[in-house]
Amino acid sequence: MKLLIGNRNYSTWSLRPWLVLAHFGIPFEDEVLMLSGEGWRETLAARSPTGKVPVLIDGELVVPETIAIIEYLADRFPDKAIWPADIQQRAMARAVSAEMHSSFMGLRSHAPMNLRASHVGKVSPESVARDMHRLETLWGDLLAKSGGPFLFGEFTAADAMFAPVATRIRTYGLAVSDVATSYVEAIYSLPAFQQWLGLALHEPWIVDDDEIDVIQGRVARGVLA
Repeated sequence: MKLLIGNRNYSTWSLRPWLVLAHFGIPFEDEVLMLSGEGWRETLAARSPTGKVPVLIDGELVVPETIAIIEYLADRFPDKAIWPADIQQRAMARAVSAEMHSSFMGLRSHAPMNLRASHVGKVSPESVARDMHRLETLWGDLLAKSGGPFLFGEFTAADAMFAPVATRIRTYGLAVSDVATSYVEAIYSLPAFQQWLGLALHEPWIVDDDEIDVIQGRVARGVLA
């Protein structure tokens, strides 16, 4: 199998299925498609049905979209505990993953993932307050029930879905509870995440559209980020 991904430093949606593949020891290779530079949109359009990443290629099958890829992997490798074994926990894991997929727009708009950067104090707490409150409630409830260190005890796809949020908390120094801090540390301690992070830190590319200074400058000028 091959996973087409974007720049590791910025591409949140690429990180999620990559973590699932790497953590659960599923053999695959990856290929980075640039998210900036001359002709990058045309390259994506030629390689991806949606013109976006990630895309999983398994023989003749081409699967775009993060959650679809994760669900395919869960079906393809039922012996891997990609989702919780318990039916009720599995339903909750899928529910919170879907919430992550469709929500938390404040964090996405004001605090883009940037693994190489340290931008402590550059994000207004008010701009992400609603999302952070929801995260504290969601993570707190699940971790209290599971006992941690991950949302459902052991690492699952739900944790892969929230991994980019953990990076935002560190990059921007967002204030969180001790429970949330421990969860962020658990994500960072994951060997698969450390592998991704190490590769991201050595990438030379900069995507201006995902840099906080550029985004804030556009917001200040009244241009949508």
